[in-house]
Amino acid sequence: MTDQSAVSKQPSRATLVEMFRIMSLIKQNDERLLKVIKSGRMALTYYSPRGQEAIPAALSVNLKPEDYVITIYRGIHDQLAKGVPTKLLWAEYAGRLTGTCKGKGGPMHITHPASGVMVTTGVVGSGLPIANGFGFASLLKKDGRVTVTNFGDGASNIGAFHEALNLASLWKLPVIFVCQNNAYAEHTRFDLGTACSSVSARASSYNMRGVSVNGNDPVAMYNAACEAIERARNGEGPTLLEAHTFRFRGHLLGDDADYIPAAELSAAQARDPVPNYRKWLIANGHAQEADLVAIETAIEREIDEAVQFALDSPYPDAAELYRDVYAEELPA
Repeated sequence: MTDQSAVSKQPSRATLVEMFRIMSLIKQNDERLLKVIKSGRMALTYYSPRGQEAIPAALSVNLKPEDYVITIYRGIHDQLAKGVPTKLLWAEYAGRLTGTCKGKGGPMHITHPASGVMVTTGVVGSGLPIANGFGFASLLKKDGRVTVTNFGDGASNIGAFHEALNLASLWKLPVIFVCQNNAYAEHTRFDLGTACSSVSARASSYNMRGVSVNGNDPVAMYNAACEAIERARNGEGPTLLEAHTFRFRGHLLGDDADYIPAAELSAAQARDPVPNYRKWLIANGHAQEADLVAIETAIEREIDEAVQFALDSPYPDAAELYRDVYAEELPA
């Protein structure tokens, strides 16, 4: 079954504003990372999530702190939304000892169990079966947790996608499969690499609920996420949630995205979810200009402190090569 929208439910004012805070944090963080990398102060591979801010914002306000999130290399927006501290995130991106993984994971392997971000993977499609593992554990423990696994449209053509959906539906696992369909799988337009018209249509093959939603509309995304998460938590099984959005930058930093037609990119940028949602909040009386400026200013300070913390932190020493590998060091 494929639905185009979830039941309409108006979030509270506090929730609407919190979604804006998260979206603004993602946007400002992305802009600062690009600036710092281009200045030569940090060197790393970076996959920008710019344009996809509304999806994790709407998901995160529906999740509990103890719920799990699995994401991919383009996952910094998911990590920030779930609550990974900016200081620890920047330190990991910078390869410093104070990072979430002591500087040994880097951008593609952010892990922070305290916030529920359990795995970030650089292997396309691999997060889905991992999410099933967490979902199965929650089912056995009866702990009420749900697991959200994020992936791109390209991953829906990987074998692990189909295997994971089949098993999740069969066992009614509390997993929400979130396809952040940003229209391009690396350099390939969606319709040139996917035979079906939508990713969510594939849910019917596995007797699973499938939903397509405008991932750039925070309220629509909120409703779709709310329904999917509630169903999973109530034992009604998984949902394949396809959130349509657009990637504003190339596949990774250094990719000029010349394969995206200029008119298509311009039209997508005109629908930029962050400024459009900001205007909507003010126009509909959910926030005042001064409120949003205060939020944006606080985020700027938070990122200032995170950057400085990362750059002031030490690199891991050679001894770290032998730590976090085995429970105890074994003789050769």
